[in-house]
Formats: sequence, structure tokens, C-alpha cells
Amino acid sequence: MSARDVPEHRAAYAAYREITTRWMDNDAYGHVNNVVYYSYFDTAVNQYLIEAGCLDIASSPVVGLVVESRCQYFSSIAFPDRVVAGVRVARLGTSSVRYEIGLFRNEADTASAQGQFVHVYVDRATNRPVPLPDDVRRALEPLAGGAP
Repeated sequence: MSARDVPEHRAAYAAYREITTRWMDNDAYGHVNNVVYYSYFDTAVNQYLIEAGCLDIASSPVVGLVVESRCQYFSSIAFPDRVVAGVRVARLGTSSVRYEIGLFRNEADTASAQGQFVHVYVDRATNRPVPLPDDVRRALEPLAGGAP
């Protein structure tokens, strides 16, 4: 993403997860606080991985740790809006993945926010980087390159 990005359309993403805003997500200005958007990113990606059967948050021997993140805000989201998170994989490396996420308010076709984060996959016990497990790679390959 460049410094002058414009909001993307829903069709630019390969998978979608719905997230319900909560009353506590709003800040004093009446919209979702900026830090909550990062939580939405994390929720969408991890929900996808759990549903794909390649992440057990309690016992998976390999887990993804966020080492970099970024977000651009285009328009407000507020409780009680419904958020649809579009997810795609921008880079699938040996031990890391760069996810790109667009957050869409209610039925909007253009993103209210979009961002990215990088997971480095590590051994849960040692915290040392490891190659992506085959099941994780298989789950993420369909998300690479944008929309199906």
C-alpha cells in the first residue's frame, strides 16, 4: 500500500468475515476508536484460520505472531454498524504471511478502512520462526492474489 491509497472495493478481497461492533468500540467522538480496527483485522484473519481447521488457539504447536501492522482510515464506523472484513494474502513467504484487510461498513462497497499485518509463524514452545505448516499454507493459498 502507498501513502496515497484510495478505498478499495469489496471485490478486491478473497474471503469475508462479518464482525459485529460493540457499544464499547465507540470512543468519545461517537465512532469506533482507531485501535479497535486492529482488533477487527486480527479477528477476521484468525477466524478464517480457525474455520479452515489450521489454528487451535489453545494447542497449535505453531502460531502466528504479528510483527508489523498498518491501517488507513477513510470513513467512520460506529456502533451499531455491522462490519464486513475482506481478507487477502499479499505475500506468502517461507515463515511469514502478509495479510491485507478491508473493513466495509454495513452494505458499503468501498472500504471504511484498510490495512495490513504480517504474521511470522513460530514454534509455540520456543518462539523461534518455523516454516509455515502445510495446512496453513493450503488454507492461505486461495487468498493469495486477491479475489477469486
